[in-house]
Amino acid sequence: MKKIALALGSGGPKGLSHIGVIKVLEKAGIQIDMIAGSSIGALIGSIYTITESAKKIEEIALDTNMNTVLSALFDPTLKLGLIRGKKVTKLFQEIIGDHKIENLPKKFIAVATDLATGKPVFFEEGTLLDAVRASISIPFMFQPIKINNTLLGDGGLSLQVPVEPLKKYGADIIIAVNLSENSFKPSKFTGKLVNTPKEFYEIASTSIYILQHNLARENCKNADIIVAPDVKDIKWDSFWKPQKAIRIGEKAMAEKLPQLLKILEE
Repeated sequence: MKKIALALGSGGPKGLSHIGVIKVLEKAGIQIDMIAGSSIGALIGSIYTITESAKKIEEIALDTNMNTVLSALFDPTLKLGLIRGKKVTKLFQEIIGDHKIENLPKKFIAVATDLATGKPVFFEEGTLLDAVRASISIPFMFQPIKINNTLLGDGGLSLQVPVEPLKKYGADIIIAVNLSENSFKPSKFTGKLVNTPKEFYEIASTSIYILQHNLARENCKNADIIVAPDVKDIKWDSFWKPQKAIRIGEKAMAEKLPQLLKILEE
């Protein structure tokens, strides 16, 4: 029996489209044996690993309202980030409870980044809450977390789409969800010298996108199926209005489903 694995990429609220991807796979009767996630991918992937139900993840997303999200994010600090992250961890704990990664129903790997070396850190055992908290530590936004004397940041800094650890554990078919491929809105920057703060911001944001885009493509080169949801219009308010992102994920996976079924048949 072939082992089918799912690599869920980083991308903030755009990652809610992961739910739609999982819904289509589940509806098609495709059993996922292994999951690896970076940042929002680790969050969504961990909930699915525990619940083993796309419907349950969608219900959680739909039940999370604006007040809940804002309350969790209102945890200010000025120590290496704007948000301490303790309230986010507590909210996550209320949703899924406490778990050890090694005791989950299927293989799960959360990816964070060692801020001292820049290398990815793979959480394959230990406390799930700590692993996910480390993986979602978006630079400047969330305070990094120290685990085993290592300061950890967002998994997307080193591994946008975590195909690599799934290869390591012998996955036969890897479905990679790349949120960077179709998430960029073309800049209005014309190539002139920067004269305004707006143009300066456009150059900075475009540069960051280019780094993410190229890193994600490199990460996906060993995947068998690459799903690229068109999430360029997804904004932060999607955390309390997730329907659009979920539908986009469904559409993207549905388009790739014939290709996946063909591979499975072969």
